[in-house]
Amino acid sequence: LDMVHRVKAEFMVPTFVYQVSGEFAMLNAAFQNGWLDESRCVLESLLAFKRAGADAVLTYFALDAAEQLRG
Repeated sequence: LDMVHRVKAEFMVPTFVYQVSGEFAMLNAAFQNGWLDESRCVLESLLAFKRAGADAVLTYFALDAAEQLRG
């Protein structure tokens, strides 16, 4: 996230991030073990990218996030 912020501040261009499959797998394991609340954690992880300066996020959670945001 620090790098996203620095790239955005330094170059002032549209900045895209990709939530890698390893992070996706790690979060899913935590959800399945009951360690994290999936509905809260998915959106929070995406919001962290936006707060860092990302203009768009490519993620395996896209469908889940869209369903949550749709309500």
